[in-house]
Amino acid sequence: MHTRIVSATPLGVQAHLVDVEVDLSLGLLQFHIVGLPDVAIKESRQRTATALKNCGIKLPERKITVNLAPADLKKEGALFDLPIALGILQAAEFVHCSREFLHETVVLGELSLDGSIKPVRGVLPIAKGAYEAGKKRIIVPQANAAEAALISGLEVFGVSSLIDLIRHLRGEAFLLPTPPTVLDLKRPAGLLDFSDVIGQKNAKRALQIAAAGRHNILFIGSPGSGKTMLAQRLPTIMPPLTLAEALDVSAIYSISGKLSSSALVTERPFRAPHHTISQAGLVGGGSVPQPGEISLAHRGILFLDEFVEFKRAALEVLRQPLECGEVNIARAQHSATFPAAFLLVAALNPCPCGFYGDKKRACKCSGLQIKSYLDKLSGPLLDRIDIQVAVESVPREAVVDAHQNPHQLSSGQLYEGVCKAVAMQQKRFGDETTIWNATMLPSQIERCCSMSDQARELIQQVFDKMGLSMRGYHKLLKIARTIADLEEANMIERHHVREALMYRSLDKTLERGTV
Repeated sequence: MHTRIVSATPLGVQAHLVDVEVDLSLGLLQFHIVGLPDVAIKESRQRTATALKNCGIKLPERKITVNLAPADLKKEGALFDLPIALGILQAAEFVHCSREFLHETVVLGELSLDGSIKPVRGVLPIAKGAYEAGKKRIIVPQANAAEAALISGLEVFGVSSLIDLIRHLRGEAFLLPTPPTVLDLKRPAGLLDFSDVIGQKNAKRALQIAAAGRHNILFIGSPGSGKTMLAQRLPTIMPPLTLAEALDVSAIYSISGKLSSSALVTERPFRAPHHTISQAGLVGGGSVPQPGEISLAHRGILFLDEFVEFKRAALEVLRQPLECGEVNIARAQHSATFPAAFLLVAALNPCPCGFYGDKKRACKCSGLQIKSYLDKLSGPLLDRIDIQVAVESVPREAVVDAHQNPHQLSSGQLYEGVCKAVAMQQKRFGDETTIWNATMLPSQIERCCSMSDQARELIQQVFDKMGLSMRGYHKLLKIARTIADLEEANMIERHHVREALMYRSLDKTLERGTV
């Protein structure tokens, strides 16, 4: 007897349908799995046989052959346990499912030895892929049901044990479909607020511009000046995720095994890896490609503190994702593409001791040491960072004034301006688009960055004086466009360009090795 169960496996953030073909033939009891299975799938023979036995079902005295098609696609993980068990039950005529039902249903889940069904990775992208492939329902572990139910139009059945599934298929006790999951997408309300940061008005303004237009930003300043405090509070002024963005982010966390049924991603991610992280940990990798920190920060913030302490090779790999918003990982068997459209916030000290240019403490580094320290940052990488801000130590007068006048610029005030700029961009690009000022193409820049005569004259003056590349020129226009959006202005004026120039003035000094 032969039968076919539809399952799937994630590759990158895409799902590939897999036919689990089960054949029972005459012969001694044997159990073979073919079709490029990994070790976890090969061990499914023992898990499935034991789970069936403990559910009171004896394997038929037949030769069991399981083929995972297509045979040239590498499969990994334990999610094929449940479809293999269901295929054996169907082939042995222990359950009777119509061919139409099996064709329209995707099945996945890991079996415990007692027949209970454990959660698996990658359910959300698999559910999305099943819906796009025209499937009508999906059977998943109960713990993954809410995750799969994010995909509207797909009937989701969450099962907690093999016995429950058998009873459902035999019509003895029906399972109820999982109701659609509704995400509560809102601005995070945490304990952090920009009002906690004394002074640093220019840095707060720069972060507001970064949040409004999705501009990458670099802080450079001495230890204790507030770089980390500022970066940690950036999520409080970021606009909420859209539904499409939340599904994208949740899919990545599902593949990584970092998503649970009670913790779907409803807020923009904030990832802050340590500078000792490997290149694979930062950008992704492994024999079976897995997303790295830059993909886990998709649609959110990637904070790299002690920027120059990261391995140079790892930093240089950031250049492609910063430009195109995705990372490609190629392996001998296959390649995977992971989204990586993140807002980069980097922070570094101006020299090895950290006090070059500090008004309170003297620097002990030589000019050669400072140059060697900053040479770890390549010009092409710096060119991809839109905003560069010098963060100075807070003077004593500002601390005294903060105690006398505790009303500092708050996250709520900054968020109001961000909302205005976001509304301008949505009106310009469309409500459902993921295009922001920082990601405009050259043709869009020409169309969207209309300037007054005074602004155009200033741009022409600084183009040659600063020796701007075309990328630098376009970034200057993008920043000016965001500043104009914060004021709800349709045209870029001269003072918008002047402020934008302030955030590009560190380009040449950093490349020369001085600050």
